[in-house]
Amino acid sequence: MTIKQVQINGNNHKVFNREGQRIYKKKEKVCRSLKNKYLCNRGYSNHGYKYNSQTMRFYNREEELKELKRIQQLAFEESSLCEEFIPLIAQALQIFVPTEIRSFRNLFQYLMQLSTQRTFNLVIDEFQEFYTINESIFSDMQNIWDQYRKSSHMNLIVSGSIYSLMQRIFQDNKEPLFGRADNIIKLSAFSLSVLKEIMCEYAPTHSNDDLLALYTFTGGVPKYVELFCDNHTLHVESMIHFMARDNSPFTEEGKNLLIEEFGKNYGTYFSILSAIAGGRNTQAEIEATLGEKSVGGYLKRLIDDYNIIIRQRPILAKESSTTVRYEICDNFIRFWFNYFDRNRSLIEIKNFVGLRNIIEADYPTYSGKILELYFKQKFAESYQFRAIGSWWEAKGNQNEIDIVALCLEKNKAVVAEVKRQRKNFKPELLEQKVEHLKKKLLPRYTIETMCLSLEDM
Repeated sequence: MTIKQVQINGNNHKVFNREGQRIYKKKEKVCRSLKNKYLCNRGYSNHGYKYNSQTMRFYNREEELKELKRIQQLAFEESSLCEEFIPLIAQALQIFVPTEIRSFRNLFQYLMQLSTQRTFNLVIDEFQEFYTINESIFSDMQNIWDQYRKSSHMNLIVSGSIYSLMQRIFQDNKEPLFGRADNIIKLSAFSLSVLKEIMCEYAPTHSNDDLLALYTFTGGVPKYVELFCDNHTLHVESMIHFMARDNSPFTEEGKNLLIEEFGKNYGTYFSILSAIAGGRNTQAEIEATLGEKSVGGYLKRLIDDYNIIIRQRPILAKESSTTVRYEICDNFIRFWFNYFDRNRSLIEIKNFVGLRNIIEADYPTYSGKILELYFKQKFAESYQFRAIGSWWEAKGNQNEIDIVALCLEKNKAVVAEVKRQRKNFKPELLEQKVEHLKKKLLPRYTIETMCLSLEDM
């Protein structure tokens, strides 16, 4: 129950909840409740309480109160949203917009009517947020759009950052805006050539290891790349120090990002992703980690609805093959679960020195795995191959080969072993694996073998 107020009435205190029901009567019980509720609270409430006609203020919570005020300003309702939009529209289009408009439905209808007379672009960012403001807006937009679209000269562009919600709004046949989008663009991460261009511009003296670190930590996501560039931290050590520090934008990013996607029931999804990030990437291994909990439905949603993991099979394996591994397809999310989520206790006690030591010690091994992904992407961006993947045998994961790429040219393939340092490459071992691959899968193929290392980036 929520304490609403405390009234003083002689020697007795009455404490009421929001419905006006009396909860406590005795003075000492009231004071003990108030102490637990307010004095021991960690700063999530912004109430004081009346005692001896004085309001007790907060102590040592100035920064938290500032943050609460900032958040409060962002939490506007539909009418205040219209208040914000109206002057922007009036200025951009040099027209009068009635200030009496207080619903987005009426505002959108006004713009659609206007678009029958003139041409303009309407861009709405974070479009999925209408779910939290007024979900009926999507139905309103559908009806208004269908009414005016044939005579309208408006180019409507909407964007959003929560993949699952944007997917649902426009591609779920139960949603009102299903089938209304003429074009859907999914913004991808930067290509490897763009990452190289950025490194050359912002860190001309960078090493290949620095380039690999940027790819490892960001996966080419512009938001994270920009953070490193703006803070002039584009070398391995400085990137790790920038991420693993107090008030770092990275420590809570994975959690915040995924809770937006999954909602309040995120626990099982987090456990699955943590298991996959830790190398337990078959369904049986994941279920064993979660105490034999069935995860088939969760895995399917992580693939189809959230686009966070992918299903990996040996190259040329049939769709019906049960030889399946699950991998997180976002480099940042993979890194976040490996180091920030797994070492949550260090972050809670602000032991960022310890966290940095763990990341730095593990970086050569961890980045070696990501280097394989880097070269698979490099092969894909060359447009010279029709299929790119890995290969392993179902029983015991024997004869595993890092990269098998089938050329556009018939019966030609490239097989590569990936090592951070070329000196660790054992050509005779790769040759044995290739011979086995030819017998099992590619008997008519001419196969080129190679070792790929940091030097080849």
